[in-house]
Amino acid sequence: MIIFEGVSKDFKTHSGRKTVLRNVSIEFPVGRNIGIFGLNGAGKSTLIKILAGAEAPDRGRVVRRGLVSFPLGFDSCFHQSMTGRENVRFIARVYGLDVNQTIEYVQWFAEIDTYFDMPMSTYSSGMRSKLAFGTCLAVDFDVYLIDEITEVGDSRFRRKALQEFQKRALHADIILVSHNVDTIRNYCDMGAVLHDGSLTLFDKLEDAMVQYKSLAG
Repeated sequence: MIIFEGVSKDFKTHSGRKTVLRNVSIEFPVGRNIGIFGLNGAGKSTLIKILAGAEAPDRGRVVRRGLVSFPLGFDSCFHQSMTGRENVRFIARVYGLDVNQTIEYVQWFAEIDTYFDMPMSTYSSGMRSKLAFGTCLAVDFDVYLIDEITEVGDSRFRRKALQEFQKRALHADIILVSHNVDTIRNYCDMGAVLHDGSLTLFDKLEDAMVQYKSLAG
């Protein structure tokens, strides 16, 4: 479970200050997979980082009960001068996992062949995303945070990713940001809309989609 207590966040832009969250108090329920909708520039990626603890709010408090993942798609989780194997080994040790089993799983999932033993600075963005996706899935998190990463790879790889996530969803929750409505339908059973500093939860995914479409025009 993740709880926001009076959380506010804004940042500077060329046109002035941009408000992502304005005094938001909300509880993300256990046992639900939440798709987050928002217009371009609403701050969805910033929201995911705040949920993970990778970025701090300006005001308010974030309460996390359970093990929350790092945000998939957040490159700062990995050291670019280290190989994929070295990064996975390091993260496995941080989370107390069996190193060999974790490496074997990520290598199977990511499908980056010999690049697994090359520095991540040589990877394409797709390779980095696949490695991050697989590493996150290798950890038994209570909540998985995903920012667009499910769009990586061809249709066969996306089916594989969906199958792996469906296994995790049996015992964990997912909070997902995606511009692809079909992706959110595949993964989520409730929705949230981020707009103009407010974050509104909807028990029914379709209700969130209707609200989002009305904002998008």
